[in-house]
Amino acid sequence: MDEWKKKVKFRGYAHFDRKITLHEAWDYISNPLKIKTHGFLPFIHYTLKITKYSKTKGKTTKTREVCYSAHKDRYIYQYYAYLLNEEYNKRVTIDGLDQCSIAYRNNLHMNNIHFAKQAFDKIKELKECYVVIGDFKSFFDSLDHQYLKKRMCELLQKDKLPNDYYAVFKNITKYSTWELSDLLKENGHLLNLSGIKRLNKQELAIPWSKFKALKKDMVTPNKKSVGIPQGSAISAVLSNIYMLEFDAKINSYVSSKDGMYMRYSDDFIVILPKDKALLLNQELAFLLSIIQATPSLVLEPNKTQLFEYSQGNIDSFEIRDDLICKTEKKIIHYLGFSFDGNATTIRDKTISKYYNKLNRNIKKILKSKDDSKTKVIIKSIRLYRKFGYHEHEVSKDLKNRNFLSYVDRAERIFGPNERVNVVKSRHIQKIRKKMRNHESRRS
Repeated sequence: MDEWKKKVKFRGYAHFDRKITLHEAWDYISNPLKIKTHGFLPFIHYTLKITKYSKTKGKTTKTREVCYSAHKDRYIYQYYAYLLNEEYNKRVTIDGLDQCSIAYRNNLHMNNIHFAKQAFDKIKELKECYVVIGDFKSFFDSLDHQYLKKRMCELLQKDKLPNDYYAVFKNITKYSTWELSDLLKENGHLLNLSGIKRLNKQELAIPWSKFKALKKDMVTPNKKSVGIPQGSAISAVLSNIYMLEFDAKINSYVSSKDGMYMRYSDDFIVILPKDKALLLNQELAFLLSIIQATPSLVLEPNKTQLFEYSQGNIDSFEIRDDLICKTEKKIIHYLGFSFDGNATTIRDKTISKYYNKLNRNIKKILKSKDDSKTKVIIKSIRLYRKFGYHEHEVSKDLKNRNFLSYVDRAERIFGPNERVNVVKSRHIQKIRKKMRNHESRRS
């Protein structure tokens, strides 16, 4: 418990209640009688737009719905997430699922690099195998409330949820939201980063009297029988609890054929040796039958990857109109890494994100026309600090970890025979070149 408390951070954003520390909130959130009658406040909601780039599709925009809770509510969700996660860890150990459910775990002491390596090592070890990689459509938005409640009761070994747990469950499923844009408008702030920063400097998003006066018109409740807000402090562990029965069924089947199954949130991978497997379409049909037996769980066909691996050669397939069709792809992508049948590299899309973010930061520096030369130099130093490679800081200073130190960790975990470190080559020169290019375009 003490270790968990140390990891809980203070958040300085403005909400409908005042900003407090865990120490201030502890006596309240750890008292089940208080939680039983706690009045949870609406989440503040906004839609985050994420711009993605790819060689085939070019520039595309993806949206993500973000909800963040009031301060005391967040501590409650974090505390009950911790309690549930402790029970979850015991359960998956007993059920033999400890290495299957790999996301949001606080006891595995591993990350996506380790899990990707395990998957690729298994493929190489088997020499001849089928690989199925897929994810679920609108995962958090689709979780069935009654099914989730049943899984929680089973986990806690109760016929019904204790009053405090039920209060938390009720308010994370029947949650309500208040739009960030309306709060900014109410405070006279613009709908941009500057406006959000101004809002977050306030003690409260709006005065309590105004909250009560506007609540009826501004709050949108979730009236559906499915869905929990993605990004809340408790959503991750609830999604794992929801998938307990699914994980057990898939793992039992895959293990019986000496294969491997892992699920990272809504992404999963199944690896089956060909000499013990049915035909690929039959294996896929079996997986689909288990998916369809789990309430509200729907496979995203456009993101489902099917592969046949044979002695270093990869054949790829996709689902088109319920048919399995061969494609030209020869690479398996999993958890940010790419495997071509022989060697592993960091996925091109992951590297593109790094350079796109670098370009945006360079443009911000060069747009500062009114800054003195000294300020520009300071900003440039910060840029190198944020995006450059600092060998002596790789493991010592968590604050200074960046994408290139992540690459360094990947290189150590995968070993020197892989090609995961190519992005580090001449990185400082690349940063300088990009700055010169941007400067020449502005001149």
